[in-house]
Amino acid sequence: MSATDYYKRLGVNKNATNSEIKKAYRKLAMKYHPDHAGDDKNAETKFKQISEAYAVLSDKQKRKNYDTFGSTGFRQRYTQEDIFKGFDFTDILKEFGFGGTNYCPGKRSFSFGGETPFGNQARQRQTRIKGSDFVYELPLTIQEVATGTSKTVQFKRAGHTEKITVKIPKGMVTGKKLRLAGKGEPGPYGGPPGDLYILSKVYNDPAFTVKGYDLYTNTEIKMSEAILGTSISVPTIAYKNLSVKIPPGTKHKTMMRLSSHGLPYMKGKGKGDLYVLVNVNMTKKLTKKQKKLIEELADTGL
Repeated sequence: MSATDYYKRLGVNKNATNSEIKKAYRKLAMKYHPDHAGDDKNAETKFKQISEAYAVLSDKQKRKNYDTFGSTGFRQRYTQEDIFKGFDFTDILKEFGFGGTNYCPGKRSFSFGGETPFGNQARQRQTRIKGSDFVYELPLTIQEVATGTSKTVQFKRAGHTEKITVKIPKGMVTGKKLRLAGKGEPGPYGGPPGDLYILSKVYNDPAFTVKGYDLYTNTEIKMSEAILGTSISVPTIAYKNLSVKIPPGTKHKTMMRLSSHGLPYMKGKGKGDLYVLVNVNMTKKLTKKQKKLIEELADTGL
């Protein structure tokens, strides 16, 4: 899950006094309250975020729990409604110069002197603020990425544990996301919930290293095979071995590319490539016979 840093939202350090926290919130509230923010499309979201941070950090017990259990642990103990429970914005916002209010945390609509909290521009509309999104990092094997799979995902939401089955498509390599609408944090004031994003993390296989859709593997050949050429057997994720020709004169650390033997693309047709790193075994200890033969080769100018 993505962590929420309330101190960072308000721009204060963890040792900030109540007075410093209130001063920081006032400054940001004046900046992001849509009565002051003008055409800033992100003002509503930012105003919600700093208000949530202030509701937690200005409350002695909530702040203590946040500091003790961290963002994840705090969210497991407090729902969005709990965060604003018992918190009265009325006097605070009046003090900041936003006028009289009938604001009630947890409800979708509230007013400032007959208007919504976002001023004349938002007259007659209800405030619908979307909840925060969750990000869940899901480990996958390269075989699961190659064929697709189904996974059961367990996560905390609104103080409760939820389990859902997610269909993982082919080609969901590291960094790719699936969006599950409405499975994120419940929205404040009755707004819509955020979304849950499944973020793929592909583990390396004992036989392969994964880079995007491409796979990398190593093989070793003898010095004589490097000089004369040979054929080797290379494993693939399809559980089949490919016969690959090593041309005469192959150098140590040569990289060979086997087209379309990597992982399938998540969208569209095609696959990545398989790269084979050829290591030439340079024997350090020679038998008497081998040394004699090498000396004879040297005499020929090889």
